[in-house]
Amino acid sequence: MVTIAQCQRLQSAWFAALAGATGGKTFSTHGSTWAWLPARRELMLMFPEQISAAGVRPALAEGTRLGATTVGVWLNGAVRSAGLAELGFEPGWQPWWMAAPVTVPASYDAGTAALTTDVAEYRGPLSRELRVVKTQPRQAWHAEVRTSEGICGAAYAFHPSGVHGLEGLGGIFNMEVLPDYQRRGFGTALLSRAARAAAEAGARHLALNATPEGYAFYSQRGFTLVGRGKTHWLTL
Repeated sequence: MVTIAQCQRLQSAWFAALAGATGGKTFSTHGSTWAWLPARRELMLMFPEQISAAGVRPALAEGTRLGATTVGVWLNGAVRSAGLAELGFEPGWQPWWMAAPVTVPASYDAGTAALTTDVAEYRGPLSRELRVVKTQPRQAWHAEVRTSEGICGAAYAFHPSGVHGLEGLGGIFNMEVLPDYQRRGFGTALLSRAARAAAEAGARHLALNATPEGYAFYSQRGFTLVGRGKTHWLTL
């Protein structure tokens, strides 16, 4: 059974992989763990057990020095977030953690979805973040679907190795199908192709964070709700 703690650890590992692939870094301040994601100029605080001004303020100064434009805080739903308002943060979207045995989404028709390490249409942050599949070829994969008009959807699969507590757990991240191509089976194909990549690397379960809108899609494809989290955001 996949737990909320594992979902949180998986999200942290994914951001660490992105940071490493794009010239960013992870660091700690007074017990608070941060990921600097330069491709999007975002600084992320990953699941602190409590909010501490002593842990946040030095990181905000470091974020300003690095050129961050946005600071995000990811929280367990049980952690009190009152101290963030005093620092200027505002509540954001709510991650819905979901999980499934990898065999379920992998069993769907992958159609024309394919794994790729290069996407001609990608520019800016998308292009930089794609480096993760080259720096982590045994842990990260990028799946895409195309029509004659070009790319219309994409997703990442991630199966970190050597992370305590994540043995056999993979993740699906940044899955998106362009609005004009939704409800045509592309999302299911992407999910299946990404799930198969993680399964071949040894994943037995998959986890992801869904928006409330995405909950229906994933629940119809074998995923069940594990729990909900919180995010808070600050614009620098």
